[in-house]
Amino acid sequence: MKKIILMGRSECGKTTLTQALKGEHITYRKTQYVNYFDVIIDTPGEYIQTKQLGCALALYAYEADVAGLLLSATEPYSLYPPNITCMVNREVVGIVTKINDEKADVERAKRWLRLSGCKKIFCVDSKKQEGIGELLEYLKEEGDVMPWDEA
Repeated sequence: MKKIILMGRSECGKTTLTQALKGEHITYRKTQYVNYFDVIIDTPGEYIQTKQLGCALALYAYEADVAGLLLSATEPYSLYPPNITCMVNREVVGIVTKINDEKADVERAKRWLRLSGCKKIFCVDSKKQEGIGELLEYLKEEGDVMPWDEA
């Protein structure tokens, strides 16, 4: 399976998505440091929100095959500048989170991610497992056996 690094501002759903991708029970946990799992790198939101820490994301991205830019559908703005993906020497995908929130504007979030340069965008609700299978399928490599493949 391709290794993905999850980047996004605090409370956009990176850790919740990590739990959903791993098939864990969803519980709120504030990420205080970079967490490495088998195929997921979960980063604190402060790394992308603080210029002095942002450079660290570039270093951690070298460990991943795919960079995932997360944007909550409830966000009133995007942290990602236009065409930022051209600065990354990894595949970059957009991931819209919190798609079922009553304040969600999924189309706006998708537009902002496309503007940043994301060509592939996934829409997920980690708590309801919506969109998780599609993201896992995307990260799957030849020879990987997924739980649903065994049925």
